[in-house]
Amino acid sequence: MERPGPYRLTDSDGSLRPSPTPGLLGGHRRSRIYGRLDCPAALRALARGGYRAHRVFFADGATAVAAGYRPCAVCLPDAYRAWRATGR
Repeated sequence: MERPGPYRLTDSDGSLRPSPTPGLLGGHRRSRIYGRLDCPAALRALARGGYRAHRVFFADGATAVAAGYRPCAVCLPDAYRAWRATGR
């Protein structure tokens, strides 16, 4: 049985769940955008402050999309274009 860990990831239904491993992607709860943890746009927003309180983490992109988030145009341009082509 997998033990809960110190990390909290957002699940496909939007709820938080404990995880023994950190998320691979980060997101912003208010703007409903997800992207890489090293995304330049997210790092700038974090440096300005005010962003951290709305930060969420995902295990993968499929979970983020299922939770209603869209890909970041800066760090995931191909996924963003594909998302945009679907008509949102």
